[in-house]
Amino acid sequence: MTSGSTPGLTRFNTSDESTAQAELHEVCASSAWGSKLLAQRPFASAETLFTASDAAMAELTADDLAEAMAGHPPIGRPKPGDPTSSREQRGMAGASEELKKEMLELNLAYQDRFGHVFLICATGATAEQMLDALRTRIGHTAEEEREIVRTELGKINRIRLTRIVEAP
Repeated sequence: MTSGSTPGLTRFNTSDESTAQAELHEVCASSAWGSKLLAQRPFASAETLFTASDAAMAELTADDLAEAMAGHPPIGRPKPGDPTSSREQRGMAGASEELKKEMLELNLAYQDRFGHVFLICATGATAEQMLDALRTRIGHTAEEEREIVRTELGKINRIRLTRIVEAP
């Protein structure tokens, strides 16, 4: 990952508040997370931005996490016309119809059980890996799952923040 200041980080640091806020909302739908990062600008390096992101993620309440998860489509059903969603869920593209059907059924069961979408950092994961994780995680307690979701959101946020800081 990028460690020093980059043109993308400079642009983010110097953009007006509403532009930076919109960019952060694209990374994570939690307004609390975005506000915490916005208040800390400018960042000296990508690493300080990532550290601030991780700290803000650790402080999110259950309601904040729910708000963040609301910005994520279910695995196997990326948002139509959303290149980020499609790119992050690329591992599902070549999945068999049988696997996609099981993923949909388990996604619905997971949503019934926990009240939110199954969230996983899908970047680089195969459809089989995501399905295995879903099979395992559906058996967790709500508390266990909330902390796993927090970790997965943190991974997703770092990937998305890296795209911002590495932009030309």
